[in-house]
Amino acid sequence: MQQGSVWLTTAERPRHPPLTADLEVDVAVVGAGLVGLTTALFAARDGARVAVLEAARIGAGTSGRTTGKVTSQHGLIYADLAERHGEDVARGYADANQAGLAKLAELAEEFPVDCEPVRLPAFAYAVRPEGRDRIAAEVRAAQRAGLPATATTDLPLPFPVQAAVRFDDQLLVHPGRYLAGLAGAVVAAGGMIFEGTRIGEVDESRDGTVRLTAVNGVRVRAGRAVLATLLPPGVIGGYFARTRPTRSYGLAVTLRAPAPEAMTISVDGPTRSLRPWRSDGLIVVGNDHEPGSEPDTEAGYRDLADWARSTFAVASVDHRWAAQDYRTPDRLPYVGRTPFSSRILTATGFAKWGLSAGTAAALLLADLISDRPGHPWQSIFDATRIGDAATVGRLIKDNLSVGTEFVGGRFGEAGEADDLAPGRGGLILLDGRRLGGYRDADGTLHAVTPTCTHLGCPLHWNRADISWDCRCHGSRFDIDGAVLDGPAVEPLARHEPADRS
Repeated sequence: MQQGSVWLTTAERPRHPPLTADLEVDVAVVGAGLVGLTTALFAARDGARVAVLEAARIGAGTSGRTTGKVTSQHGLIYADLAERHGEDVARGYADANQAGLAKLAELAEEFPVDCEPVRLPAFAYAVRPEGRDRIAAEVRAAQRAGLPATATTDLPLPFPVQAAVRFDDQLLVHPGRYLAGLAGAVVAAGGMIFEGTRIGEVDESRDGTVRLTAVNGVRVRAGRAVLATLLPPGVIGGYFARTRPTRSYGLAVTLRAPAPEAMTISVDGPTRSLRPWRSDGLIVVGNDHEPGSEPDTEAGYRDLADWARSTFAVASVDHRWAAQDYRTPDRLPYVGRTPFSSRILTATGFAKWGLSAGTAAALLLADLISDRPGHPWQSIFDATRIGDAATVGRLIKDNLSVGTEFVGGRFGEAGEADDLAPGRGGLILLDGRRLGGYRDADGTLHAVTPTCTHLGCPLHWNRADISWDCRCHGSRFDIDGAVLDGPAVEPLARHEPADRS
């Protein structure tokens, strides 16, 4: 079994050089995931001089770790949106995601890369009786929003369901190959892509431009900047306090029989999200939790594999990986201009539905970049909104939990560094200091300061994914302190053991 996304290991992604000299462009896009590359493509085709700045490689983040579902069926959402925000907002969200689906399908057919687009129905189902009423309400709300939704109990699954909502004519793609196609199209349209270029500072200047500074000191000056990094870096816009991170586990398994030809997701807990992979394979995703909150992350993979084997005729588990995304308290993404800025834009909070919603976000961002007025989704996704009383109440609750973690999370037990076995990590005592340690297979100790460089929250060891994770805002670091996921931009301090000879 391979550790890592099946989509990234089965796609040829083009490589691009790092940025090594200062640069001036019309549009700087930070992040080479789906939102960033799609926005860059639209802006370049509008005639802008565009540079994409990626900290790692194309698709290395969440975009390359999705299920590959491109759908407006987002679990149970439309009834909730209609109740909380009104039916016009629910319809606007539906229209945006259907438009995102249609645009992604159009682009997938345009690219020379085989993105494996397949049209299939998408289902959200309940296996427990108490889910019937929720499903019925979702069917009604989705139909009022103009979506291709029907009620059913007929699913291509090897177990009965109490109720389900079916969306017809949805889409599957190979995310890794689609991202490669996007990157090629950006370059063909005249855009530039720079990998290995992490942006640490973004400031709007008095001269009407945006200045971006990479951690290596290289600077970019742009007329507009788009922050498409899952969550904006640092403290920009306060989005770290207006969203919550969630991680999910994923498996790619080979079956002894043909895979069910549908996309499905359970509305009962724990979440089980499925889609076919090849003719005899299945992608299985679930077991959501906030980063740093689960002491035994291996259990998430084990439980998912056990469920797959007990439900399907699994011949082998071939790949495993985890993905991370952010949810907003009002269930609507933030897309558009950031607070107090007319030139810095962002898109975040897709709650794991970023292929359809992220493409829709890129359509909106492209209009904002080009100053095209009157976009129908602009007010719905307003990135400066505060929200209603329920939203504010949720924000207060979430940030109280962050405060509790900031104080109480520091008191985990630390063991002696010499007792740390190969392949193990955790808090250690080394040379009189409390550190985060990992001992690799050859016995080398990797020690870092286990405090997040974003806002100073304590870090927790993630045994399954071999990383240090921040429960406060979702930043993650590798065993040597390099940033894996923001909003942190600075690495952890490394420590070398004192000479004990």
